[in-house]
Amino acid sequence: MSGPDVPDQLADELRDLLGPGGWLEPADAPGLTVDWRGAYSGTPILIARPGTVAEVQAVVRASARAGVAVVTQGGHTSLSGGSVPTSDRPSVLLSTSRLNRVLSVDPARFTITAEAGCTIEQVQQAAAGVDRQLGMDWGARGTATVGGAVSTNAGGLNVLRYGSTRENVLGLSAVLADGRVFDGLRALRKDNTGYDLKHLFIGGEGSLG
Repeated sequence: MSGPDVPDQLADELRDLLGPGGWLEPADAPGLTVDWRGAYSGTPILIARPGTVAEVQAVVRASARAGVAVVTQGGHTSLSGGSVPTSDRPSVLLSTSRLNRVLSVDPARFTITAEAGCTIEQVQQAAAGVDRQLGMDWGARGTATVGGAVSTNAGGLNVLRYGSTRENVLGLSAVLADGRVFDGLRALRKDNTGYDLKHLFIGGEGSLG
């Protein structure tokens, strides 16, 4: 795509890719386009709400072809403007709100696998259901998401006892800027099979995936 009609063309493509329920017009969700302090704001060409990894890949690939930035947003609890769409260039706001499933709970290995849009409270409840406890906790637990915590390496109320998010993540997978998937979803406490690339994503503010 090229030319002044690119944003409209991309928005139409994403609507077709995601179908009903998979997108929002910015005017219908103004709270998602400004930060809590009102210091940062921007209007995306569309708010994409993918429900699967394949849909995330499709959104990222289409946006990359069009040369349009993608801004990922979890629970939108950040106070630094990192989850707000850009105001100086066209962007797509990719909300993880529909990627909200706890995929597995393994009490024997003390591990939980959850999608990026799961709230911290959801994961805490899943752990409590098998008589386990999630080390991470903070006041916005009902809104803040796993993906947001990972991307910011959030600390929280228990950081001195259990460490920051980095110390609580054994593995992860991520969609890269070209739509490929980095598969580093491991449950090993010690893995000597190569570089531990997950640490590049943790605290990376979504800049890598």
